[in-house]
Amino acid sequence: MLAHPSHLLAQGFGSGLSPVMPGTMGTLLAWLSFAVLSTRWPEFFTPFNWMVIIVAGFVVGIWACDRTGRDMGIADHGSMVWDEIIAFWLVLLFITPADTATQVWAFLWFRFFDMVKPPPIAHFDRRFKGGFGVMWDDIVAAFYTLLVFAIWRTL
Repeated sequence: MLAHPSHLLAQGFGSGLSPVMPGTMGTLLAWLSFAVLSTRWPEFFTPFNWMVIIVAGFVVGIWACDRTGRDMGIADHGSMVWDEIIAFWLVLLFITPADTATQVWAFLWFRFFDMVKPPPIAHFDRRFKGGFGVMWDDIVAAFYTLLVFAIWRTL
């Protein structure tokens, strides 16, 4: 992880090195960091700034995940969780303000879509390779999660 800065980022500052469910650990890091940063520095971590951070994080994540995948010899190694972090920040940005129960449901739905990869997520996962592919399928999982919430809120 410390061999190159791209590895540190792609592996979620170590959260992706968990021997048990690294994607879930990366998503938990996303949740914790979003909550802490938004609470501790609300004047900086505004919705607009979060969107800038997420877009920049997506672009930098393409590079970091591509480089880390090449260095590890596996394009989408399980220890790379920056994609989960960026995608779950996006989910949290759009559902906030939300109570803890709503955030738990967002976490569960996001993990479900990320693990099961219903169409077209599986298609994107197979079609797009490299850093963009690693990052993009989680953005689609975030979209599905937000779609569930949009439908739920209209009922």
